[in-house]
Amino acid sequence: MPGLTGIDVYGDPPPDAEGPLAGVLVVDLTRARSGPTCVRQLADLGADVIAIVAPSGGGPFSSEGSDGANLQRNKRSMVVDLTTDDGRAVFLRLVARADVVVENFRPAVKHRLGIDPDAVWAVNPRVVYASISGFGQTGPYADHPGVDQIAQGLGGLMSVTGPPGTGPSRVGIAISDTASGTVLTQAVLAALIARERTGRGQWVHTSLLETMVNFMDFQAARWLIDGEVPGQTGNHHPTITPMGTFATADGWINVAPTGDFSGFCTLVGAPELATDERYESFTSRREHRAELEAAITAVMARRTTAEWLAVLAGVIPCGPVLAIDEVFADPQVEHLHLTRTVPHPTRGDIEVLRHPVTFSDTPTTIRSGPPLATAHTREVLGELGYTNDEIDALAAAGAIDTGQPDQEQQQ
Repeated sequence: MPGLTGIDVYGDPPPDAEGPLAGVLVVDLTRARSGPTCVRQLADLGADVIAIVAPSGGGPFSSEGSDGANLQRNKRSMVVDLTTDDGRAVFLRLVARADVVVENFRPAVKHRLGIDPDAVWAVNPRVVYASISGFGQTGPYADHPGVDQIAQGLGGLMSVTGPPGTGPSRVGIAISDTASGTVLTQAVLAALIARERTGRGQWVHTSLLETMVNFMDFQAARWLIDGEVPGQTGNHHPTITPMGTFATADGWINVAPTGDFSGFCTLVGAPELATDERYESFTSRREHRAELEAAITAVMARRTTAEWLAVLAGVIPCGPVLAIDEVFADPQVEHLHLTRTVPHPTRGDIEVLRHPVTFSDTPTTIRSGPPLATAHTREVLGELGYTNDEIDALAAAGAIDTGQPDQEQQQ
């Protein structure tokens, strides 16, 4: 890389590094996974994130689970009861200083609580208000509860996942949650840029369903443009062959030799496949995909995965199929330094995933581990100008919770 010779571009950034969103204040009202995914990315990019947690707890803040720890790092947290007038007043006082508010309630909840975009803009018209719902802010399903697997099914993903004839299969990760969170992050960043031009915030929103349908991408295009309903093709590419997963003598390997099919056939010791009239062109290979995939399956079973990688890697796109422990032991993954170590309030030091984008000048940082729900209630209220007596009165009224650590500090 020009100008970066000798620098470990994937190493830990300097402790005083400021990310691209340094100085941006985000009020986090999210729960579950989709909303926290968005907020986690904003926090990793350097934003000051203040999470508002309900007194009832729930979600990752009340759990020792690894999932919550990974989702909730880089945040400050306070417990506020938004169903009370005093709690809502705390929220609006915080909003007066904020740049972004993120929520993923069902659409009607924010209006019922009086924390909707209009209520926020009455206090601070520059706020970017960001929302994720299950199915959209309006429409026949708007108030239905929704989770990732429901969106996977409704959005078509389960109908094209899995081997042919096996029935619908879910993807092994919460893809509509993480995708909608990532798409909303993009929207927030775009809205912050637009605010520089207009001086105003705006409401940006998406849903698990909208994002899931959009992520169907070329499979959706096959229906919209070609009138073709895609089906299941298992571990092989739906429209390109050969491209897929093949059993080896001791495991599995993914290969994608479409750019040089003849060269691939020579490398694996089956040059006759390249001259077979059934496989001479892209179209003919697709027409005879079952025969071709069976022939390649027979060839790949002759050697181990490691032996095939030694032959193919660097020439033909290929790679092993790894379990998650093997992923983090892979030399390229280790080189990319994809994790960071942070303190956990009860579990000691833990490893979490870093943000997967590298910035040469304003690096993303994992500055802190997940907080306890009440960890920063008193601190944040103090920054908003509340006195200790006012904070104690709010706690006594049940509008906030400062937590046991704060009580001990007062004794």
